[in-house]
Amino acid sequence: QNAAFYDNYVETEFDLSKVMFIATANSLSTIQGPLLDRMEIIEVNGYTIEEKIEIAKKHLLPKQLEAHGISKKDLTLDRKTLEKIIENYTNESGVRGLDKKLAKLARHRAKQVALEEVFKEKIDSDELEGILGAGREKTKYDNNDVPGVVTGLAWTSVGGDILFIESSLTKGKGKLTLTGNLGDVMKESAVIALEFLKAHSDWLNLDQDVFDEKNVHIHVPEGATPKDGPSAGITMLTSLASSFSGRKVKKNLAMTGEITLRGEVLPVGGIKEKILAAKRANIKEIILCERNRKDVEEITAEYVKGLKFHYVKKMKEVIDLALEKKAK
Repeated sequence: QNAAFYDNYVETEFDLSKVMFIATANSLSTIQGPLLDRMEIIEVNGYTIEEKIEIAKKHLLPKQLEAHGISKKDLTLDRKTLEKIIENYTNESGVRGLDKKLAKLARHRAKQVALEEVFKEKIDSDELEGILGAGREKTKYDNNDVPGVVTGLAWTSVGGDILFIESSLTKGKGKLTLTGNLGDVMKESAVIALEFLKAHSDWLNLDQDVFDEKNVHIHVPEGATPKDGPSAGITMLTSLASSFSGRKVKKNLAMTGEITLRGEVLPVGGIKEKILAAKRANIKEIILCERNRKDVEEITAEYVKGLKFHYVKKMKEVIDLALEKKAK
């Protein structure tokens, strides 16, 4: 098809029939359909925090030490410090930003060496703010002290994260309100969750009239961050079930998965990133679709140590696992 490609700019004909073109893209949505059809797509996930730490230790930090004319004896960083730099000072799937932060630390130390100042070889995590400025705190698990608050797991372009889904009831006529900069998929998940709960109110011993007498408000905090994707269905349904029944969600529990109107729990993507995010946030138990079991088995055992997984097929299993037995 491209054996006689003519380049008008250099006015020369080329044989491109045996040339392989390699391109990178952050998003496939802006690539023209006819071109996309002719391409083989290789999905490359971003690095996990654990992988970034190893890259920094073995490659980035030695490179910056050499570039700034200082030695390992002048500057060392432990694992805790590297993790804090990654979590609080970078927000990316790659390591370009991390490389810049390490370069800033190296410049700081090179200046101290040049001015013959007294310093400790090791930079502790407590010293970072004085060198790099104020960082941003990662979302941490907060105890679900009131009914309606559920911890979900999300995949973003820069890795996994936890998010909280909250729901509350007020006196009204059954109106559903959604807030939190949600995309269409998450809005649909919320509608499906409420309709499914209405159809199976007997699971929670609820009177059908309660759905006509209460307005429902579902909120996902951090409204400035757009949130979308098919992974919050079971989280929203659990939140609604908790609010209507008055039963709190069990502590240190998170979940991810989508639902259907039949009550099936569907598998979702980004499992590795989500699980690592859950572990960093001190989550102890995770509810997943049974069909995601194989994704967990592919993760290095060291990364999932201390986590308990519950694999489910039906939404009733999620509610039985997630909610405390009695309302308080």
